[in-house]
Amino acid sequence: MINHTVKVFPSKANLKKEDQLAWKLAKMVTDNTPISAEVIDMVINRVIDNASVAVASLNRNPIINARAQAMAHSRSGKGANVFGLPSDIKIHAEWAAWANCVAVRELDYHDTFLAADYSHPGDNIPAVLAVAQQMGLGGKELIRGIVAAYEVHVNLVKGICLHEHKIDHVAHLCPAQAAGVCALLGLDTETTFQAIQQALHVSISTRQSRKGEISSWKAYVPAHGAKLAIEAVDRAMRGEKSPSPIYEGEDSVIAWILDGPEANYTVPLPAEGEEKRAILETYTKEHSAEYQSQALIDLAFRMREKISDFSQIENILIETSHHTHYVIGTGSNDPQKFDPNSTRETLDHSIMYIFTVALQDGFWHHEKSYAPERAQRTDTVELWQKVSTVEKEKWTQLYHDRDPDKKAFGGRVIITMKNGEVIADELERANAHPAGAIPFVRANYIKKFDMLTESIITKAERDRYIALAENLENLNAEQLIQLNVVAPENYVVNSDIKGIFG
Repeated sequence: MINHTVKVFPSKANLKKEDQLAWKLAKMVTDNTPISAEVIDMVINRVIDNASVAVASLNRNPIINARAQAMAHSRSGKGANVFGLPSDIKIHAEWAAWANCVAVRELDYHDTFLAADYSHPGDNIPAVLAVAQQMGLGGKELIRGIVAAYEVHVNLVKGICLHEHKIDHVAHLCPAQAAGVCALLGLDTETTFQAIQQALHVSISTRQSRKGEISSWKAYVPAHGAKLAIEAVDRAMRGEKSPSPIYEGEDSVIAWILDGPEANYTVPLPAEGEEKRAILETYTKEHSAEYQSQALIDLAFRMREKISDFSQIENILIETSHHTHYVIGTGSNDPQKFDPNSTRETLDHSIMYIFTVALQDGFWHHEKSYAPERAQRTDTVELWQKVSTVEKEKWTQLYHDRDPDKKAFGGRVIITMKNGEVIADELERANAHPAGAIPFVRANYIKKFDMLTESIITKAERDRYIALAENLENLNAEQLIQLNVVAPENYVVNSDIKGIFG
């Protein structure tokens, strides 16, 4: 890997494009270094993972509405699929990506990567897949695009923090989505450079989408990025240029939105000819909740075995990282995180709620654990109010450790009983993490797929989709069109609410 320094330059410096981060990203994307079997295997895992969470959310309101918007943009001839619908229904790629990204993101249950900033790199897949289907490409091209998107996304997240400036992480996602589409299509470095710049320029938005009363827009954010990214690539393919230098310019992103004119970032990228392996550093979720809660859910399951009567708990203190404390803990100062009438999206960002329910129930379910009747249960509300978080340097250092073998997102929990007894335990990594107690492998991804889809799709459809996904590298264009889970007839709910598009 090569560490690239990124800082602001005055316009009079006339920074050469070869010295700009967007160009370096484009050069890396267009370097067609062979992809290892290990990386291809993980791409397949994440394609299966995305499909499982998307199918489980098919009839949730945000997906119903996003699908309705997409269906208003049908396409004759080649087009892209929408999750759940028959594969002969073709939609414009940017709108299919829109609907599918919302479906993938809604349950907050797919993969994650955390470093200087936060990300869900699996959000890249629907955009790349939709364009692959519309352009008549096959599995090899799709894999190339997904691998490139992950590489851009993960390395931007390693080097540049957005959340310190209350900028949402779509600002790293959208350039990665554009890069993935460019790699899929085999575009040249100049075109890729322009597409990446345009994608960043149009995708800056604030983190209010993850603050206070969190709305369904959280699920739409990657869809917004996908749509912008596909449009940016189309524009670049037609020879149009973009604002430049988009990262280093004196009136651009770093200078006025991030750390300012004195900023100095370091972004690592593979050297020319070096394999793109960033996807192997990412990790999926065993539980449908914010990633920082994964290890704490596992810890709750373990600690509950030592408690016979939850009503005898005096208080619960969670010692954890800066991020967990300030974003999903009491350091956020969000009263909604203690409100039993909060939205699912808000409860998903309350470690106080999550730990309470995991402790009481001994399991975590993507629907049952968030149901209003579950959140409003009297004994749950009472215990929930007794949970607090605090930042501890140990956990913040583990969170930010640059060594992936040391990086961890867990915490220490101290439960004090009314009789004075103290029960304490800690866990650094979720069980499913690559360095956890039970790392996820293909069988786990398929088990998760089956758990989320078995009450929705037929066994024949399940077997058909898994067989296609596991043969991803060899799929031709016609087969790639079939890489879509089709729900039984009349299962998918159609919206009867009309908007501008119909």
